[in-house]
Amino acid sequence: MNCKSTATGLVAMIALTSTGVASAQDLAALEQAAKAEGMLTTIALPHDWCGYGAVIEGFKAKYPGIQVNELNPDAGSADELEAIRANKDNKGPQAPDVIDVGLSFGPQAKTEGLIQPYKVATWDSIPDDAKDAEGYWYGDYYGVMAFGVNSDLVDTVPTSWKDLTKPEYANAFALAGDPRASAQAIISVMAAGIANGGEPGEASGQKGMELMAQVNKAGNFVPVIGKSATIAQGATPIVTAWDYNLLSWRDGLNGNPPVEVVIPEDGVVAGVYVQAISAFAPHPNAAKLWMEYLYSDEGQLGWLKGYCHPIRFNDLVKNGKVPQEMLDALPPAAAYEKAIFPSLEQQEANKKVVTEGWDSVVGAAVKE
Repeated sequence: MNCKSTATGLVAMIALTSTGVASAQDLAALEQAAKAEGMLTTIALPHDWCGYGAVIEGFKAKYPGIQVNELNPDAGSADELEAIRANKDNKGPQAPDVIDVGLSFGPQAKTEGLIQPYKVATWDSIPDDAKDAEGYWYGDYYGVMAFGVNSDLVDTVPTSWKDLTKPEYANAFALAGDPRASAQAIISVMAAGIANGGEPGEASGQKGMELMAQVNKAGNFVPVIGKSATIAQGATPIVTAWDYNLLSWRDGLNGNPPVEVVIPEDGVVAGVYVQAISAFAPHPNAAKLWMEYLYSDEGQLGWLKGYCHPIRFNDLVKNGKVPQEMLDALPPAAAYEKAIFPSLEQQEANKKVVTEGWDSVVGAAVKE
């Protein structure tokens, strides 16, 4: 850690550590305090997820005095909370300052006392239903669950969740995470459950696992974490993941092999992720400066370049801040018309059923 010992820097750092709410005039002092800390520790931010690679580079370019220490890019939301728990008394490089987790993990982290409140300067432009009123967690971006298909290996692209049980998809389908820990995988099961007749909540969790059990029984389920490389290699020619991840993977593969991104006809579920600062953050001011960057116009447009709809999207469009070419790069709006935005309560009910029941109902241990 690179700590400056100037009196003004220390005063600013102490003052900003003790306050939970930022105002625009605080930003200069916040930047000074963050530079005094000299480091920001992130976790679970793959560079091809939501444009995070470019977002991180943008932050480093804007604040060259702050080193970004990136932990386990492939961690799931549950792993992120565990990293905070495990490092409560550790101010070293293994302790995350900030987390980016599925919506249902935000309230859990608040209840456990794992996160601290902070309100960015653009707080008012974040929709009320996508943030904790006290500032403990706040929505950052959203997308919908889709299929990414290696069209070199799959002749007929699946268009629905129930298609995944067909014999033509033997040893082909994978989730993009462990459904006992990954928000992305848990929401995939919810989407499958809605397609299988379950209402969002406990029913979608149960019905989703039942459908996944059918996919597994048919010999179609591959129990590894699906990602760009496994699609390309043919280990998992069909992967369900957030649309923004699949679109990014498709672009990265650049036609080798060709990847088709399909938003299913049934069970179109949208999901919001949330940001929060660890209650035990070793670098609390760098964490706050990171949040200010993410929720600035620049940070929000960085996510949009990565095919994510940033949480301030409507505000940015209304104020003419989104370039037309960026809007044109997104999938057609019609594909999102059936999207369901499950409530927090529905997500939590679904998550409980899936995390507790996956082993007994589906019996497929998803691993790297």
